[in-house]
Amino acid sequence: MNWLIDLFCGDGVAHMVLLFAIVIALGITLGKIKIGGISLGITFVLFVGILLGHFGLRVNEEILHFMKEFGLILFVYSIGLQVGPGFFSSFKKGGIRLNLLAASVVVLGVIITIILHYVTGIPMQTMVGIMSGAVTNTPGLGAAQQAYYDTHHVGDPTIAMGYAVAYPLAVVGIILSILFIKWIFKIQFNKESDDLNATTGSKDDRIELISLQVTNPAIFGKTIGEIHQLISRKLVVSRVLHAENNQMEIASSRTVLHPNDKIYVATTPNHHEAVTVFVGSAIEMKQKDWDVLDSHLVSRRILITKAGINGKSIRQMSLRTNFGVNITRVNRSGVDLIADPGLHLQVGDRVTVVGDEQAIGSVEKVLGNQMKRLNEPNLVPIFIGIFLGVLLGSIPFAFPGIPQPVKLGLAGGPLIVAILISIFGPKYHLVTYTTMSANLMLREIGICLFLACVGLGAGENFVSTIVNNGGFYWIGLGFIITVVPLLTVGIIGRLGFHLNYYTLMGLLAGSTTDPPALAYSNATASNDAPAVSYATVYPLTMFLRVLLAQLLILFFV
Repeated sequence: MNWLIDLFCGDGVAHMVLLFAIVIALGITLGKIKIGGISLGITFVLFVGILLGHFGLRVNEEILHFMKEFGLILFVYSIGLQVGPGFFSSFKKGGIRLNLLAASVVVLGVIITIILHYVTGIPMQTMVGIMSGAVTNTPGLGAAQQAYYDTHHVGDPTIAMGYAVAYPLAVVGIILSILFIKWIFKIQFNKESDDLNATTGSKDDRIELISLQVTNPAIFGKTIGEIHQLISRKLVVSRVLHAENNQMEIASSRTVLHPNDKIYVATTPNHHEAVTVFVGSAIEMKQKDWDVLDSHLVSRRILITKAGINGKSIRQMSLRTNFGVNITRVNRSGVDLIADPGLHLQVGDRVTVVGDEQAIGSVEKVLGNQMKRLNEPNLVPIFIGIFLGVLLGSIPFAFPGIPQPVKLGLAGGPLIVAILISIFGPKYHLVTYTTMSANLMLREIGICLFLACVGLGAGENFVSTIVNNGGFYWIGLGFIITVVPLLTVGIIGRLGFHLNYYTLMGLLAGSTTDPPALAYSNATASNDAPAVSYATVYPLTMFLRVLLAQLLILFFV
């Protein structure tokens, strides 16, 4: 029986692996339990770690530190890969307004944290832990712990304890804030849905396929390439039915349009009317009507799986010249894009190709179209990104008035590099594609390791801290940090910016990076407006919370 005692109470490798497995498995299982429709999710791993740590289960301190930091790197890097492609585009149009409001929530939370630090006398490192728990932001916790360790070369368990005591009520507080705003403004869901449909119904960038007849004398005898230069609108002409001889042609930039020719166009709802007026008039011809006119012409979606295509533009591919086919649409991460000649293709894109059956078969060989290749992980770019992220996070930046140089740390560095590499990597032929399941697996393993390590490290003194050092007081402070910024910005967003309530729900959930609040919002709204606004503000919010958590440690500790 000695081997069994050593396994559970020793300090060997088998003991540590077993302990991590128990903490993570039990934490994930208990995290699925819902109380009042709300669950703590994967964060319950932290509480299980605290519980087992309290009862004396230990892990070697150096190994615990390594596993915690490595888990954090995996977590923030996979988040960066996920949100990166939409990071800069989130600032376009109404996204600027939403991001400013979300940033206001972050800044208000920081200001309240500083005020409470001076009013209560609680050390700033503890207040940063409470703040991170109050906004359910685990990367902020990791960044604060890393900054404190870099500065003092020793950890402070009260950072994790503050996070742990503030987190549960924060999940409830975020949802209560959303409900309180609904009550204040007497929100009626039917009216909000009607308003949302009225404002977004015709202003999206989805692909729209239309058939037009050329009746504008200004474009008679001009090529499609010349027409693109004359009208600054998004459109791709895939097929032309010439009125003169009733012959079908796959369109190219050199195709000449004549009076009464019929063309099949891919454009966006925003540009639909302008394109129609410029060309002539709309006609009732669907895709099946075009297909009937030429049985040899087919339209097929092809998956790009060859790494050599990554980063090349549609113009560089010269598919029209080499194979006599056209790319009319590009689907990337579920979103259809206009196949502009300058659009850079990426591994994982699905392109809609129109042409002869035999020619499309040849194009399939060029582009790959093999799902099996996408299932194979591209580990080299991931570890190159982690290497660059750790390197960037370790660079010290000296600022006047700060005794210690500022570092992005092991949370901020990999997050920024992941965002940049997911955006610009394909332009340099770096394959950054990972399946959603692979990204999620990487992210969940990372956060589970991090939370397990934090819990096991904080568990020994957790109960004594709660009972003897004002832990219950911390819960109330965390609730203030949670609710006050959300209610303030929520009221401003509704009164000052007239935000739709569904959009406001996603904004408040995203500004706290809180998945349970998003799940509640999605279930309440029964549309994707909360998810859209959540995704719009999430990248900037995550970045700010990681950065500001470190700055509070460096400025005030």
